Parts: sequence; structure tokens; C-alpha cells
Amino acid sequence: MMAGNRDHPGRWQVALAGTLTLFACLGLGRFALGTLLPAMVEPLGLSPARIGYLSTANFMGYLGAVLACGLSGRRPPRRWLISLALVLVGGSMVSVGYANGLGPILILYGLTGAGSGLANVPTMTLVASWFGRRQRGRATGLVVSGSGLAIMVTGALVPRLQATGGEEGWRLPWLVLGGAVLVAALVAALVMREPPALPAADDAPPRGLAGQTAARSLTGTVLRLGTIYFLFGFTYVIYATFFVVTLVQERGLPATEAGHLWSWVGMLSLPSGPVLGALSDRIGRRRALALVFASQTAAYLLMAGGGPGAGLWLSVACYGLVAWSIPSIISALVADLVAPTRATRVFGLVTFIFAGGQVTGPALAGLLAEATGSYAAAFWLAGGLTALATGLVSRLPPPPAGPVPAGGGSTRITVTDR
Repeated sequence: MMAGNRDHPGRWQVALAGTLTLFACLGLGRFALGTLLPAMVEPLGLSPARIGYLSTANFMGYLGAVLACGLSGRRPPRRWLISLALVLVGGSMVSVGYANGLGPILILYGLTGAGSGLANVPTMTLVASWFGRRQRGRATGLVVSGSGLAIMVTGALVPRLQATGGEEGWRLPWLVLGGAVLVAALVAALVMREPPALPAADDAPPRGLAGQTAARSLTGTVLRLGTIYFLFGFTYVIYATFFVVTLVQERGLPATEAGHLWSWVGMLSLPSGPVLGALSDRIGRRRALALVFASQTAAYLLMAGGGPGAGLWLSVACYGLVAWSIPSIISALVADLVAPTRATRVFGLVTFIFAGGQVTGPALAGLLAEATGSYAAAFWLAGGLTALATGLVSRLPPPPAGPVPAGGGSTRITVTDR
């Protein structure tokens, strides 16, 4: 058996392929929706509630996909699962560009969500399995930065594509973005690989925490982590779904200017995954999570306050600078907690709970906006829930102090509180 994968020359190629995968399945398949919506409102007669339903359809598909990953007792062939999932994402997005009526679009966008989930979960666990604990947060952080790159690209590209098609201009971006996802599927099939060996003893999940988890039930730990991840899913998607629509419909900004601001979210978010993932490697997962949730709380409350100007730019900064860090930290934390052979299943279960937040967040936010006549109430709700999440982070189990002893055994490992 090899000494480990930390120095294997192909590990960063897999990480970069993972970055492209999330660029496609989440960045284009999900986060582009905010820029796609303004041109779809009038032709399709979209009310705030219907906008919420469209986003929820995507997350319902995502929810079903991650549940399948979480309940699967056998680890699937991740390379081909990721590639085929991207084909589903790209094909369904292209089909949306040809669809007529909200009903078919809801079904197709649900399939987009299913493909996103089937690509995201195995990608995160595959990349994590290539790296030891000291680099895991940095590597998974690089992967999730693909979503930020996609936001930066779509924020600038989509309004220009829409402008070329007149009343039917909303269709062209779906066709272009769907085609880009299909290209990413080919790259994933060519580059993605399983690691050649299990991690070495000094990279393996620590026995101290594993022993405690077995005694107190892994289920309790997963539920705590899932609750925090649920609150993230519920809140961040409210911002992602309603940011551009709020600026256009309530703040009076032109669609191109609102798209430009959304591009800034993407640009600022590019280092969020790698930087905060690496920070979590140094200061601990819990401290890093608390820092991220505090920044998101500020972003949502500033957005709720209304009005363009410095407050709006500060909201963009607080959201963008930490945007993709929580998925990278959560996936690294799962890899810290359990053996590589169980990581896909556990991360799938945690992500299933997270996906429940994504399903309910935009639907409830849309209904709340329709009832109050303003999207501000939705942002107030998001800010309150992330403030709650900041407090809940302290209830996560402390990390272990050391790795599994090479000889195994039942020695108890002392844990530190970070």
C-alpha cells in the first residue's frame, strides 16, 4: 500500500476537476437562477411566490438526490456518477430553454436539482479522500470556489445574452449554460479518479473522536451538524434567489447593474472556500463556522435595511467573502469524523438535512414577501436564523487531538476544545 495520497501528483488535478464540477452543477445549475429570473418574470407571469416555487423545485430534486446518496449502503463509482449527473444537469437546462409554460419548467428544473445533488456529494467526498487532515479544508475550499466563479461569469454574461433575444431572450442563457455543463461532464469523465490507496495512518480519522462518537451515537452528532447545515441552506439561498429581483423590482436598479453587483458576489467569493477552509485547518472547524455565520448575519440584516449605497456594498462583501466556506468546512469536518469508506454516506445524510433548508427557504421567503409586499421580511428572517446558527456551532463535538495510532488498540485520545 502506498504511504498516502498527500504527495500524489494527481490529487490537485482531481481537485481542479472538482472545482469545474461545482462550477457546473451548482454555479450554473443553481446560482445562475438569480440572474435568469428578471427576464422570465413578465413572459411567464412569475409572482414572488412562483419564483420561490421555481427555486424550491430545484431543491426538491436536489433533496431526493442527496437522500439517495445518504441511504446508499454501497459507495457508488463516483467518477461515472459525477459525469452522468452533469449530463442530467446540462440536458435539463437546455430543455428549459425550449420549454413553454411554468409547469414543464418546474419539472425540468427539478431534474437539474437532482443532477446537482448527484454530482455535488460524491465530488466533495472524492476530493476529501485524496488529502490528509492538514490540507483537507484547503482542498475542499478550492472545489467550492467553483460556484463563486460561476456567479461572477453569469452575472456579467446572462444579462447580455438576454438582451439579444427580445421578449424570448430568457431562453438563450439556458441553452448556453446547459451546453457548458455538458462540456464539464466530459472533463469529469476524463479526469476524476479514486485515490490509489487509503490514507496513511497519520491521515486517518482520529480514533479519539471515533470512539466517543460510537459511545454517544454518531446519529446525535450528525443531527447537530445537520441542523446547522439546514440553517445555512435555508438562509443563503434566500439571498441568492431574491438578491437581483429585489434590486430590480424594489430598488429600481437596471438589470445590468444588478447583475454587475451579483458578479461582485462571485468575484469576492472566489477565495472564500480555500481561505476559510485553510483557516479551519488551523483554528478549528467550530471557530471558523462561527466566524462565517456572523458575517452572513451582517449581510442579510444590511440587505433587509434597504436602499443602495455603502450598506448594499457591505452586504455584498459580507456575503461574498464567506459564501462557499461552509460546505468546504462541513465536508472536511465529516472527513475528520468518519472513515473514508463511510464519508459519502454520512455527508449525504447531512447534506439531505441541508437540502431541506434549501427547499423550504425560498418557498417560505416568497410567500412572506408576497404577504408583506416586500422582500425585506425574507432577509430579516434569514439574518435571525444565521444568528441562531452562530450560537448552535458551540454545541458541535470538540475535535480530536491526534490521529489513530498505527497499531490500533483501545487507547483513549484526549480531545481539545477548539
